[in-house]
Amino acid sequence: MMIFVRRAVRCRIAPFMCRLLPGVLALICATAGVAAETLVERGDYLVNHLMACGNCHSPRVNGVPTRALSGGVQLFNEPWFTVKGANLTSDRDTGLGAWSDDDIKRAITQGVRPNGTPLAEVMPSAFYRILTPRDLDAIVAYLRTVPAVRNEVPAPIYKAEAPSSAYPLAATRLNEAGLADPLKRGLYLSTLAHCMACHSRVSIDAPADYVKAFGKGGRLFKGPWGETSAANISADRKAGIGAWSDDDLRRALTEGVRPDGRRLKPPMIDYVAYYRTWSAAEIDALVAWVRTIPPVE
Repeated sequence: MMIFVRRAVRCRIAPFMCRLLPGVLALICATAGVAAETLVERGDYLVNHLMACGNCHSPRVNGVPTRALSGGVQLFNEPWFTVKGANLTSDRDTGLGAWSDDDIKRAITQGVRPNGTPLAEVMPSAFYRILTPRDLDAIVAYLRTVPAVRNEVPAPIYKAEAPSSAYPLAATRLNEAGLADPLKRGLYLSTLAHCMACHSRVSIDAPADYVKAFGKGGRLFKGPWGETSAANISADRKAGIGAWSDDDLRRALTEGVRPDGRRLKPPMIDYVAYYRTWSAAEIDALVAWVRTIPPVE
């Protein structure tokens, strides 16, 4: 055991600097903590928590994701295409192993394969354009670490040219300093979580409308559970969530329970598993941003 004896020591620097020293040290420690997060760690958090990539790209056994990111069994059958979630592992034949870093970045933010073929718009590339350069690098760094799984996913079938559905808010360019603002961070988080991909689309037969139907919901989902519709998350007090408290919103996001006690149903309940892994500050930022959505009946 080491025993330290504290002795009175005259400060040899200006007195006001002595008073500032603890704060300076705290700042250094905080900065070191941020820097300690590697690109791979940040990418892991983005892919497996904020962006919920496994929801479409990981197969499931009895409802539990398995063989991470090796290609989903989920089928997206829309008027413009029929497609399944792709294999994102490092397998060279069936995954991304033969893709360059730039190939992956282009697919994420522009929705284009290395051969120039567009990805089906179920891949929310229109949202991912908001990614900061560091976060985009982090995603690529993490995907390079995902073990190779040979799993050949059927190629997409394109039936018709899909209408353009660029997400205007993804054009917002934020830097690390800007993300310190809770509202801006809420915008960033909601865009990465691509909330409006469902909540601004009133029908499977029509593309999302980010002007007239922003937050309106209504898109129908069918599955073993029955049928559900994307909720109206605008500030409308009757049709939307304007009458919900902030705590109501937090509970719905992290516990999957509405204010009246009813459980949320798929597909939203699937995302709750991701939201509950977010930090409290990030959930608060998301809630703050959702509050800015104008009321839509």
